[in-house]
Amino acid sequence: MSAILELDRVGKRFGGLQAVRDLSFQVREGEIVGLIGPNGAGKSTLFNLVNGVFAPDTGRILFDGADITGAKPYDIARKGLARTHQIVQPLTNLTVVQNCMVGACFGRNNLSLAASRAAAREAVAVAGLEDRADMLALHLTIAGKKRLELARALAAQPRLLLLDEVLAGLNPTEVEHMIGVIRRIRQRGVTIVIIEHLMQAIMNLSDRIVVLSSGAKLAEGLPAEVSQNADVIEAYLGDPKLAAELQGVA
Repeated sequence: MSAILELDRVGKRFGGLQAVRDLSFQVREGEIVGLIGPNGAGKSTLFNLVNGVFAPDTGRILFDGADITGAKPYDIARKGLARTHQIVQPLTNLTVVQNCMVGACFGRNNLSLAASRAAAREAVAVAGLEDRADMLALHLTIAGKKRLELARALAAQPRLLLLDEVLAGLNPTEVEHMIGVIRRIRQRGVTIVIIEHLMQAIMNLSDRIVVLSSGAKLAEGLPAEVSQNADVIEAYLGDPKLAAELQGVA
């Protein structure tokens, strides 16, 4: 499989903080790649660099072979890259379908308003929100808003989807449902990079894992390899719960 996303020695500094340092890795088309690391490791900053919220200070970012380093988020979205946010940001006074229409209109295929409704309805169905399609986003539960965030990104018809902690705050039943949604999205040919702190979930979902610590790549490999990596376990020792969960994965 060819690489759909390549990071080549990417770095980003905010004042005295080196948030991302000399980071290189690839994501192959059709993969689910998990991105893990302790709080403050640079994971969300990395997503912001990839989708154009921030421009890197050093290095290059390639999407489908084209250099998108420093490109604007709307231009990157048009190329077929979409993301969700750790803190959900629905348009609360629009319905679920209308929220997804926004994603479709400004996504890869630049759909008309009429065509965006069909794409939105399809994304709503994939996310399991059909029964709430015409509900105002304001009235959704946290789990519903998480699914809406995912559906809106999917309505953009991306080739690459960045998921930022879509499982956070969900109960076990909701987590199981969301994992099913993510797997269905991959079956539709979408490549996924996912940030997550639920170790059991991300290890089961991912084909490969990339571990960040203090903005740098600490490890990369198959889930079983990463979960037994002594450096990775040590990086999580500040959070005993996560360290224990990580060691219990394999």
